[in-house]
Amino acid sequence: MTTTKTTRKPVGDVLDTADDPQPGLRAYLEVKRAALLARREAAKANPLTQPNRIRARATAESRSGVRRIRIRQHQIISDSGADFAGYDLGPASPEIQLGVLSSCLTHVFLIQAADLRIPLDSLEVEVQADHDPRAGSPGFEQTPIYPHNIAYTVHVTSPAPAERIRELHEAVERNCPIYNLLVNPQQVTGRVVLTGSPQEL
Repeated sequence: MTTTKTTRKPVGDVLDTADDPQPGLRAYLEVKRAALLARREAAKANPLTQPNRIRARATAESRSGVRRIRIRQHQIISDSGADFAGYDLGPASPEIQLGVLSSCLTHVFLIQAADLRIPLDSLEVEVQADHDPRAGSPGFEQTPIYPHNIAYTVHVTSPAPAERIRELHEAVERNCPIYNLLVNPQQVTGRVVLTGSPQEL
């Protein structure tokens, strides 16, 4: 019986796909890196002349009050629990916000790992926050009405040394759009338009 010995590339090639038939995220990071480099080349060839304008829209469904969020061709359902006249058909808005942060951090970890050539075998980001429904009521006037004490924990499996994981973490916090949205002051403007009337309130 002849056995074939598989030789693994040196660890220095940090995005090397493991010999294991389930190589975790390493193979995907190679694809991600190729896409990242292609995007950079495309941006050089056709530089933007202005920022992209992104949009989201939410409508309240008649009779149920369920919020249907539409973003491009995608939809997300947001709902309240039964104790707030809802049907619990989807997460509440504060929960979606934490989910958005966890998704963005996860994605930017993948992007930066691919860019820095740091191997990852598994990645999970958990986000927690305090949200007190008593906020604004008597005795709780100073309690924030928004989610606060936001904290995230990244669970990562990687053969990379600790200093490279720290480098990755720092790069993520520099480049994550939603993380920076939340940690930096923002200006938000709003207006109300009365349906069927040119009047703006």
